[in-house]
Amino acid sequence: MRITRENTVGLVIDIQERLVPAMAENETLTAHCKILIEGLQTLQIPLLVTQQYTKGLGETIPEISALITDFKPIEKRDFSCCDETAVSEQLQTLEAKNVIICGIESHVCVLQTAIDLKESGYNPVVVMDCVSSRSLDNVDLAAERFRHEGIMMTSYESILFELTRSAAAAEFRTISKLVK
Repeated sequence: MRITRENTVGLVIDIQERLVPAMAENETLTAHCKILIEGLQTLQIPLLVTQQYTKGLGETIPEISALITDFKPIEKRDFSCCDETAVSEQLQTLEAKNVIICGIESHVCVLQTAIDLKESGYNPVVVMDCVSSRSLDNVDLAAERFRHEGIMMTSYESILFELTRSAAAAEFRTISKLVK
């Protein structure tokens, strides 16, 4: 199934001040998420951002929040973003079909969100080089579960070029520069 810009939304899950330092390869994670977010915005894909228990885990890291136009994070306490009414309402308002997911932790909030999105009729797309956990073993276990659940996995470069669709697209040069 091809992913197109129409009815596609980006979901940035819990990339927060007290979580990011504990993640495996956190500098790479941050750099890749920045590219993905900039690319999605270039392609005019709407973005939703969640924060898990902000009081305890801090705000979305400035490297990410500064990139997002009209940054308004959605507070959550449940692991699955789908259990937060504001997320579900936004997905409906945006007429989402495809949900491109980045964030942390891959084996907890990302996994539960992707499963719930699929069960709710959405097409979750997990950008594997834009997710992490405290250990890479947990990232691998999450990937196995995604496969078992029939959830699509991809890379930031692959999804950005798929959404761009053609070298003739107005955004191609910008996307090309981002991924290099």
